[in-house]
Amino acid sequence: MTATISGPAEAPAEAVRAGRREWIGLAVLALPTLLVSLDVFVLVLALPKIAAGLHADGTQQLWIMDTYGFMVAGLMVTMGTLGDRIGRRKLLLIGAAAFGLASVGAAFAPSAGMLIAARAVLGISGATLAPSTLSLIGTLFKNPQQRAQAIGIWAGCFTVGAIIGPMVGGLLLEHFWWGSVFLLGVPAMVLLLVIGPKLLPEYRDEQAGRLDLPSVALSLAAILPAVYGIKEIARDGLHVVPATALVIGLAVGYVFYNRQRSLKDPLVDFSLFAAKAFRTTLGGMLLFSMLGGTTMLFTAQFLQLAQHLSPVGAALGLLPGMAGSTVSFLAAPHLARRVKTNVLIAGGVALAAAGMVVLAVADPAAGPVWPALGFAVTSLGVGPMVALGTDLVVGSVPERKAGAAASLAQTVNEFGYAIGIATVGTLGNAVVRAHGFAAGLHVVAALAAVAFATLVWFVARNLRTA
Repeated sequence: MTATISGPAEAPAEAVRAGRREWIGLAVLALPTLLVSLDVFVLVLALPKIAAGLHADGTQQLWIMDTYGFMVAGLMVTMGTLGDRIGRRKLLLIGAAAFGLASVGAAFAPSAGMLIAARAVLGISGATLAPSTLSLIGTLFKNPQQRAQAIGIWAGCFTVGAIIGPMVGGLLLEHFWWGSVFLLGVPAMVLLLVIGPKLLPEYRDEQAGRLDLPSVALSLAAILPAVYGIKEIARDGLHVVPATALVIGLAVGYVFYNRQRSLKDPLVDFSLFAAKAFRTTLGGMLLFSMLGGTTMLFTAQFLQLAQHLSPVGAALGLLPGMAGSTVSFLAAPHLARRVKTNVLIAGGVALAAAGMVVLAVADPAAGPVWPALGFAVTSLGVGPMVALGTDLVVGSVPERKAGAAASLAQTVNEFGYAIGIATVGTLGNAVVRAHGFAAGLHVVAALAAVAFATLVWFVARNLRTA
């Protein structure tokens, strides 16, 4: 990383460079990350067979899909802070064991209710994985350049899972029963449990106080109603129940915020936001996840419903973009050795904005090539913000706060996607109903292009002086 943005004091690079053991440890951390991502995308394909096999009604299908995300979003902050207190490796291994057992339970669930319960346990255990793996990467890789490269590989695993998920899911569903899709992550979790204690270092904040249980309850009471309200408003429009849930979540969130400011050992240390690099990067990641995820969804719908491609055809149309984002994740840390971080991130956002412009003006009559190209260009610009941004969030705080910082980064992404679907997605759907899917994609992409163009200036200005 360049000197324009600095985290806590680092030891000389030559003295702290990671060796073979640390890179093997990264592989152990990355494999579960890839398979958890793959598992999410596979479930979308498996839902029709699950509904038929378990006789799940519409409401049960929604809970089968959403329970996992609700629990991950609700518990991510708690788990990140808990890992700092009890040990990040310990929490990771506990989560891996629970995830593996819950996966088996989901695969052989005899009813929709049991599957929903298993998905809830998967969400609880899944909330331990991202902050634990990300904070352990910071422990493994003390060298800033190597840490950025490792985080790029880690972030790329999410995209690789999205690329191969539909393909692997299609093969499994063609030859096996629907429960087989839940067994994909089990071997990786077993491998993690066997090798993890030998390769992964333990880290625990010896200065951390006791976990404040009222804060945990308040965080759940704030996040779960808010996420539920946002999702339901995005799905069915503004109604009394989801609007009330959203208001309750915001009100409890305010109470939670005030409690954290009064505690000696808060669940969320809001003083972290005093670092300009920290708050600027989190804000940029929030906007990126809001608009990037929504645009991807509308692009996929456009390819299927306006271009009349099959689900597999639409997946192939998105494949160049997914591959481009993976390349971008891996290349960004290398480019950061030669280009100032603020310039590189701003340049990536500008490239993403250019891709959005292509999507905004794509002619439906010209076929799927231009939408696929626009999405690919946008995806190429994602890497610096996500990979280097995540590294900035983790690297700009003391090591003992890395778990909390990692959980905040992941929570921001979860909320960003949900908020994007509820706001920009709702507007896009209104345009779709009035003028068709092409118009909806154009409106969403145009809004994203304007927002990203504004973000270029914001990132270049604020990260330069961080």
